[in-house]
Amino acid sequence: MKRLAGRAASEIVETVRFVAGVAAVWLGLVTFGFAAFHIPSESMQPSLEVGDRVLVSKWAYGYSVHSLPLGIGYMLPDNWNGRLAWHDPQRGDVVVFRDERQSPPRNLIKRVIGIEGDVIEMRQGQLYLNGEPVPRELIEVRSYRDHPRDNIVTATLFEETLPGGRDHPIYERGDNYQLDSYGPVTILPGTVFVMGDNRDASNDSRASNGPGLVPLENVVGRAETVLFTFERCRREDGLYCPRGRVWRGL
Repeated sequence: MKRLAGRAASEIVETVRFVAGVAAVWLGLVTFGFAAFHIPSESMQPSLEVGDRVLVSKWAYGYSVHSLPLGIGYMLPDNWNGRLAWHDPQRGDVVVFRDERQSPPRNLIKRVIGIEGDVIEMRQGQLYLNGEPVPRELIEVRSYRDHPRDNIVTATLFEETLPGGRDHPIYERGDNYQLDSYGPVTILPGTVFVMGDNRDASNDSRASNGPGLVPLENVVGRAETVLFTFERCRREDGLYCPRGRVWRGL
């Protein structure tokens, strides 16, 4: 009887050690390595669709309290708000960051358009960077059902090219929307300016109730790739509907 009890206790201890080891590996991975991020809105269309699961690298730029999972970082003393960094976000990077201007604070995903010292301006929907228009090429006009209102939206698809040759697609619904005229604004040290690729459906650094200039210590990581997505729209004649995707780079 004692032998059976001892064996049972030993098995329980081994099970606890195994579970603790798995938890420690998971905690280390999501703290220092990668984390998954779900796309809840249309603000990054067409690069990221509603329902996409995005892999975010936390080690790309460095670490801050916002890198820690399960709210652990917010248990640290209030006077600890630094950042251990070896690289800053660059124009064209898609980043996840903590928007502390919202109540409650939440994580958002946008594209970095301006870095320290840049001057950002919008003139009738055209992006200007340091006084020069950012080149964009018209690709096509698309109609699709938006989410979650289910209205049919028509948008022009452009390929926009930032300084340095980094290009990405954007949607423009028109040139007279609320955020199509903005600035000029100079990007302050220690911050970045972010925008959604769906320019007329994004609450970003241009908006008065948006995240503003994002402090570098609020950046959680860089979005690397789309892991997978579920189709979230109906295929109808004449309407654009993205196909389900697996492991697509940004």
